[in-house]
Amino acid sequence: MKLSVQFAKCVTWFTVVAAVWALPLWAETAKTPTGNGLQAGEYQRQVASQRQYLLYVPKSLPVGRAAPLVLFFHGGGGHMAHAARAYGWRQTAEREGFVVAFPNGYSRFPGGRFASWNAGTCCGDARDKHIDDITFVKDVIADIQQQLPIDQNRIFATGMSNGGMLAHRLACEMAGTFRAIAAVAGTDNTLSCQPARPVSVLHIHALDDSHVLFHGGAGEDAFRDQSKVTNFTSVPDTIKGWQQRLQLQGAPERVLSVAGAYADLWRRDDGRIQLQLVITTTGGHSWPGGKAVRGKTPSQAIDANTLIWQFFNSQLP
Repeated sequence: MKLSVQFAKCVTWFTVVAAVWALPLWAETAKTPTGNGLQAGEYQRQVASQRQYLLYVPKSLPVGRAAPLVLFFHGGGGHMAHAARAYGWRQTAEREGFVVAFPNGYSRFPGGRFASWNAGTCCGDARDKHIDDITFVKDVIADIQQQLPIDQNRIFATGMSNGGMLAHRLACEMAGTFRAIAAVAGTDNTLSCQPARPVSVLHIHALDDSHVLFHGGAGEDAFRDQSKVTNFTSVPDTIKGWQQRLQLQGAPERVLSVAGAYADLWRRDDGRIQLQLVITTTGGHSWPGGKAVRGKTPSQAIDANTLIWQFFNSQLP
């Protein structure tokens, strides 16, 4: 009889733990139904490869309509929890009404910290171990589509540094999935790039970036172990490559000119395919409009989240 009571207590304890694990990370917002499957809140999910991502469902999600999806990829050495917390994408998703996911790069450390992405010639263990990040991204998108109605024509990728480099690779290898990508402080370092169809591309970079140098190469403070990075492609060569792939060889239109930043835009006559380069004069290797990271003060001349979402939202179906 005593044993039965102890067993019953154990069963109850495990039931409570399982219930708590299944709850969204942000329980206070999870109480708000969206009418689209999952309740509003943040969820930690795992795909077949045992790798994880965070999924944020805003309260502002339109009811009864397929939602846009943005995937944000953290920089090398980062992880999904920091990405969700530090770059303002949850707030942007809430304001604009889209779903945002924060995949975690490959990591051999507890909690997925100090992670990296295999973006071609960069970076870290993900590159050296030939981690299949393309399949991982496909699995993440498939998992989200099982939970929520997602607009197939409005799936986007953006990222910082190594995460931005992965966004360039996704435009090359998953052009059938992504309508547009945006990279911040991470150039195109793919081994090859032959998109199945044209993808609109936005690239944001600071002239004084001391990690991924504007004119090519890795800065002295790019990584403690230089073997974990590469001789980064320059911003001009990155843009030139996309001009060729997207067949946008004409002169650009200056679409932004403010103190400390400007933007040039190439686009097809029908406006369906766009290539935009945004340059800040200061800010170093950081996220424009964001918070200071590792002593780097981002440029406040622009707000990267606002520009990126405007670019994504302007894409024709």
